[in-house]
Amino acid sequence: MDKLSHEIVEFYEKLSSWEHAVVKNAGYSLPQVHAVEILGANGAMRMKELAEKIGITTGTLTVQIDRMEKADLVTRKAHASDRRAILVDLTDKGLAIYKEHDQLHHRLTNQITAKFSDDERQQLLTFFERINQEF
Repeated sequence: MDKLSHEIVEFYEKLSSWEHAVVKNAGYSLPQVHAVEILGANGAMRMKELAEKIGITTGTLTVQIDRMEKADLVTRKAHASDRRAILVDLTDKGLAIYKEHDQLHHRLTNQITAKFSDDERQQLLTFFERINQEF
């Protein structure tokens, strides 16, 4: 189990370094790109829901969304049926960044699993799905 723990940490560190390098070259902060990824994958979301998915407070998210709105990555609008809720959605520019970043993830996944069989890829997918359910 100790070896598994070390391998998970090493993988996380490598993935994190890759993510930081990619984001740094794009000129956006990592939290901004994470918000773009979540909105790109899920569509417009309430601020509270987005904050929960990112794992930050709504206050911290508000500051981040202010910056992202100024950078023309997102828009805010009132929720149609809940006057208290604000929806955040990607702009065309934000959607383009999501698609570009998502392609980078696909390429990385293909590189990492290039020597895996289809069965091994399916096993890995199953393991990650189970791991993600635990978080």
